[in-house]
Amino acid sequence: MSASDGQSGWSLLKGIRGSFLDFIDDPFYQPETDSLRYIADGLLVLDNGKIKDFGHYADIKAKYGDISIIEYANRLIMPGFIDTHIHYPQTGMIAAYGEQLLEWLNQYTFPTESKFKDKAYAREVAEIFLNELLRNGTTTALVFACVFPQSVDAFFEAAERRNLCMIAGKVMMDRNAPEVLCDTAESSYQETKALIQKWHKRGRLHYAVTPRFAVTSTDEQLRLAGKLLAEFPDVYLHTHLSENVDEVAWVKQLFPDYEGYLDTYDQAGLVKERSVFAHGVQLTDKEFKRLAEAKSAVSFCPTSNLFLGSGLFKIEQAKSKEYPVKVGLGTDVGAGTSFSMLQTANEAYKVAQLRRQKLSPFKALFLATLGGARALCLDDVLGNFDIGKAADFIVLNPRATPLMAFRNASEAPSNLQELADRTFSLIMMGDDRVVEATYILGERVSI
Repeated sequence: MSASDGQSGWSLLKGIRGSFLDFIDDPFYQPETDSLRYIADGLLVLDNGKIKDFGHYADIKAKYGDISIIEYANRLIMPGFIDTHIHYPQTGMIAAYGEQLLEWLNQYTFPTESKFKDKAYAREVAEIFLNELLRNGTTTALVFACVFPQSVDAFFEAAERRNLCMIAGKVMMDRNAPEVLCDTAESSYQETKALIQKWHKRGRLHYAVTPRFAVTSTDEQLRLAGKLLAEFPDVYLHTHLSENVDEVAWVKQLFPDYEGYLDTYDQAGLVKERSVFAHGVQLTDKEFKRLAEAKSAVSFCPTSNLFLGSGLFKIEQAKSKEYPVKVGLGTDVGAGTSFSMLQTANEAYKVAQLRRQKLSPFKALFLATLGGARALCLDDVLGNFDIGKAADFIVLNPRATPLMAFRNASEAPSNLQELADRTFSLIMMGDDRVVEATYILGERVSI
């Protein structure tokens, strides 16, 4: 259809005008200028929740006649953030003081998660959790529920009402946890299978087989998790890996006949292309190589790793050219200290600094958008402004606070050096206040 066909043909379309930043490739492996797309005055044309057209305003406006256009002056429009590891049941225990991983689980996490046997309570927390994600500009996340199937139902029901692209799963945990939170290898298999059949690919929802971590699963439970992946090859695997020194040592005690932590999953058939392993702080060279070979992903969770004293993730090794591993950013609430992916990128930069590495603002924002989409094998439908993808995007205000207004007093960046400076200030100083609007399938969300 062309503009000459009359204005009625465009009546269902709408446009978003402003400054746009997205990524078309991975800036860790080629010049950043070849990896990003910045349009100072752009137009995003939306049709039924998807991107119909995108480019310079002057180039494409005439194609669409008098379509309705929303203008965002002096703002930066980006694809929605993608959080590759977070726990919705831990929303109410964020900022719990004083412990490292294993002690923290026993003192805070397990008592909190026991409340989710009550579906009404799970529903209440799911609403708060999703509102916080959207308030912070996160439009897709890979989410831990807890051991109770009703906790998964509550989460997916809330996400479905909002038309969100979300991935989640029931925790599988048959040892080394309170009895109220333990299933069995067989019950976890049967309950997970039923949940997959109920929710996977229902609308925009996806399922993740979710053993908590090797410490809380027997060999048999991990084997049955692998059986589920074989039976449903397009579901995800979501678990924790090599987060804490004491945890790694305990895994070695529990699995003395395995080559290492990753091998406990690998021998069960859990190391695959759609597998996402949270943390990876203590990974060995051999384990990085195996993850690269399997095309598995690691979720880098800097606020959590610092808060629990777990260590500094080797981002430079994960993104090496020799054995490249897919990496996304994860907030890991509630060990993570913020729902904000900007604050998560802030801490990722500092982790890199402590390892005498550089994480540029463009690399950090890649990890939070297209990098996250690639980690979740969703880059065919999410992650940038390519035509045909879902119109999940956010509007950022670089002057959201008085200090930021002073820091970013100049007009929209006119070149990439200015853009790098502006985006770095957003990462260092930004939080939910910077997120002026969140759009899901082309519709602005009211929170």
